[in-house]
Amino acid sequence: MDLGIGGKRAIVCAASRGLGKGCAMALAGEGVDLVINARGAEALEATAEEIRTTHGVSVTAIAADITSAEGRAAVLDAAGDVDILVNNAGGPPPGMWSDWTRDDFIKALDANMLTPIAMMQAVVPGMMDRGWGRVVNITSQSVKAPIPVLGLSNSARTGLTGFVAGTSRQVANRGVVINNLLPGIHATDRAISLDQGVAKSEGISVEEAKMKREASIPAGRYGTIEEFGAACAFLCSQHAGFIVGQNVLLDGGATNATI
Repeated sequence: MDLGIGGKRAIVCAASRGLGKGCAMALAGEGVDLVINARGAEALEATAEEIRTTHGVSVTAIAADITSAEGRAAVLDAAGDVDILVNNAGGPPPGMWSDWTRDDFIKALDANMLTPIAMMQAVVPGMMDRGWGRVVNITSQSVKAPIPVLGLSNSARTGLTGFVAGTSRQVANRGVVINNLLPGIHATDRAISLDQGVAKSEGISVEEAKMKREASIPAGRYGTIEEFGAACAFLCSQHAGFIVGQNVLLDGGATNATI
């Protein structure tokens, strides 16, 4: 299927590895020129070169902390007018509700709620003026069913979900479509970190922790960044104009819900 977005320009945040890289690669495969961002310059430039070599699109790499005002400004200045925005940032550390301070919550809100909101506020007006735009926010399955040890993430990402629910319906008549992608467990560095946490808390090996978590997923495995990227690219496509303000689970069936 031709997604109809060849020649468009996109920002993809936290794109040097993991789910962000999967999204960047999938968009590039559709002929989208990219501005990609991550904090680590070396890994980011390696990803940028891989995308250029593989897909032949223009890739601008901006090494910066997207959760800071300075980092956002650097990315937005380099990007100029964009048609597509993929918001993404690493999640807060796991823990228990009794451990977190106000500062912990503010940091989580800054990274996983206020940063994507600021990016949308920066680029959506231009999309509206031009009559076309796509925004995909990478959130978490935890906005459908909370994950006890990820309470900081539960809180911040659910706040973003509420913002998108209202905003997406206010801009859809101007050709701008905003949706959220909710990953379950994918084979990324984040999954490895969480597996290590389970292994430590339960006194088992990391491989045993992974097998235990895989067994909790009806699909029987972790997701891949390639299939996640493909879903993102579709939501950014010409064919997704009637999908507005939705929360799309990519979790292998792990969230036990009817609706």
